[in-house]
Amino acid sequence: MTRRQMLRMIGMAGSGALMYQAMTGLGFAKESPYRPPPPLAGSGNGQSVLILGAGLAGLVAAYELGKAGYKVQVLEYNQRLGGRNWTLRGGDLYTELGGHTQRCQFDEGQYFNPGPWRIPYHHHGVLDYCRQLGVALEPFVQLNHNAYFHRRDAFGGKPQRIREVKADFNGGVAELLAKATSTGRLDDLVTKEDREILLEAMREWGGLNRDFSYAAGPVSNDYRGYARDAGGGAHGKPDFSTPVGLHDVLNARLWGNLAASDQYEYQTTMMQPVGGMDAIGKAFGREVGSHVRYGAKVVDIAQDSAGVSVAYEDTKAPGSRHVAKADWCVCTIPLSILSQIPVQVGAAMAAAISAVPYAASNKVGIQFSRRFWEEDDAIYGGVSFSDLPIGMMSYPSHGFGTKKGVLLASYTFFVEALEFTALDPAERIRAALEYGKQIHPQYADTYENGMAVAWHRSPFTLGCFGNWSDQMREKHYADLCAMDGRIVLAGEHASYLPAWQEGAILSSLSAIDQVHRRALAGGRA
Repeated sequence: MTRRQMLRMIGMAGSGALMYQAMTGLGFAKESPYRPPPPLAGSGNGQSVLILGAGLAGLVAAYELGKAGYKVQVLEYNQRLGGRNWTLRGGDLYTELGGHTQRCQFDEGQYFNPGPWRIPYHHHGVLDYCRQLGVALEPFVQLNHNAYFHRRDAFGGKPQRIREVKADFNGGVAELLAKATSTGRLDDLVTKEDREILLEAMREWGGLNRDFSYAAGPVSNDYRGYARDAGGGAHGKPDFSTPVGLHDVLNARLWGNLAASDQYEYQTTMMQPVGGMDAIGKAFGREVGSHVRYGAKVVDIAQDSAGVSVAYEDTKAPGSRHVAKADWCVCTIPLSILSQIPVQVGAAMAAAISAVPYAASNKVGIQFSRRFWEEDDAIYGGVSFSDLPIGMMSYPSHGFGTKKGVLLASYTFFVEALEFTALDPAERIRAALEYGKQIHPQYADTYENGMAVAWHRSPFTLGCFGNWSDQMREKHYADLCAMDGRIVLAGEHASYLPAWQEGAILSSLSAIDQVHRRALAGGRA
């Protein structure tokens, strides 16, 4: 079985988060090696650079090359900055392929991030540019022990608290291991001294009592929670909850998402920009926005020994044709789009551009009239996982205690995402509501409006992210990232951090370094 096949099966059986976990384990998602770049040696001496795309890769290129003295021009398809760094708010319009137009009806102060929505603490590039540009950050709650695990065939379809599943799984395994240790079954594996330490470790980790059993009582309930919490007065004594046996925990298979927040990419602390992810793109815009031509649809990219020539159309005047020229070009257009544009590059880069498929993903954001997840279920931020086609839902990590909120009601990949993509936006929202009611019945009485973004219907990406396989990387990755004449590519697809903003930033720094070195050498390779 190939890694790609394995990831597809994981995506079908689990969720987008589970797929990302697998990507991490298989080496697709790694720590960012970013360090703040030193000032580019020498000067651009007025040489010109044409940047295609104003996502984070393009914005970083414009920002850094502009500081080095290059004349920078950016062509951007959308009427905004950021690319997939995108936030929807009330009044926004979004038209997807097929012609369906959605008008966002969220209340003032409410928002939804259709693209990136969280930043790991070790994505040093994103965080450094946030510091440089004054983008305020706040905690993003990835793990909430009071959120839910849910499977249709487990516990009668009733959602289970993450803390209960985690405590029962750990407690059952700890008891099993403690019994094996105390009866001498591990004598060939651990020393006598280590056995004693191991038993104490299992007692502490698994919430076992003095008899090394995982049973109802104050020890286990300090992990899984009480049936009735401690209170004051004559009736303040807590009631113990009853742990679920290991056999039932294993067969419920809710443990499938237990490691979600232990994986490196999702460990605390995670962050988000205050007010929406597009705060990053807007901050770059204050530095380089005057160099951006919006509504520019690139239709042809050519080069010769003297420079680069890019033909583009004005999206507000279909059929119009303009030409932009420069000494160099940093192209950040997603490969799903770029592979459909005539590009004058060598056979190796052309083959690489055409080789990489893009993963499917779908997100649905829904505004509710009250924060029932907080008021009724005591869930403040975090993610709930389900085997329903909605994949997972995420509760807002901001605005705690306020009246309304926008819930990420569905986040899917692969087959489930394609099924959602086949529906029109209104049907996607209805589907998310119907499935979501199985976890939160309050949906029926509190729904107000929603937005649905299926990334394969996004006209500026035609997919979510570059879905490399090991075989494709071995064959094409070096050719994709190498400079071809006066053109170099950048974007998350040109990184080992696919789908992350950090990958886009790191690829951009590599690309502009190549441009700068070539420019200093007078255009010689």
